[in-house]
Amino acid sequence: MKNAKKATLKWQGIIRIVLLVVCGIVLGANVYHINAKSLVGDQLPMPFGYGTAIVLSGSMEPELSAGDLILVKETNDIKENDIVVYQQSGSLVVHRVIEMDDSILITKGDANNVADAPIVITDVKGKVFASIPAVGNLIGFIKSPVGTIIIIIVAIALVEIPRRREKQKDEEERQQIIDEIKRLKDE
Repeated sequence: MKNAKKATLKWQGIIRIVLLVVCGIVLGANVYHINAKSLVGDQLPMPFGYGTAIVLSGSMEPELSAGDLILVKETNDIKENDIVVYQQSGSLVVHRVIEMDDSILITKGDANNVADAPIVITDVKGKVFASIPAVGNLIGFIKSPVGTIIIIIVAIALVEIPRRREKQKDEEERQQIIDEIKRLKDE
């Protein structure tokens, strides 16, 4: 019985540590993204040449929908038909390359009737290499101030609740010992 209890406590500790690490990574990423956006004006920071973004409109339907999470890789190898991400007037644009002429690209959303204004290839942040449907909505919430506050509360709860339970258990054991000592003295 005691070994099973020890194993359970061990697993609870491991799970708590993993959840705290995840909370720390999410908070760190949020701080990094906020600083990149506010200090540098970079809407898609790409540490190590990779980044993520959330599709905000239906201009790339049916390939990409609003709320999809896209994974972007920094690359100079761009060809016609690639879906690229570029920053325009402080916003990210996720459209398909429909025409190339040396270093000039013409892009267009799959659902749009009109092509975008030409851009220079150096304006391209990267190429979309994968997407995860609807996950962007969750990521967007986690990055929001409310989501960040919830993560902080969860992290505190993960540390504080087990600590209080252990303290209460220790106090109960201490009280049992005191009661046993009193009982033995009375005999």
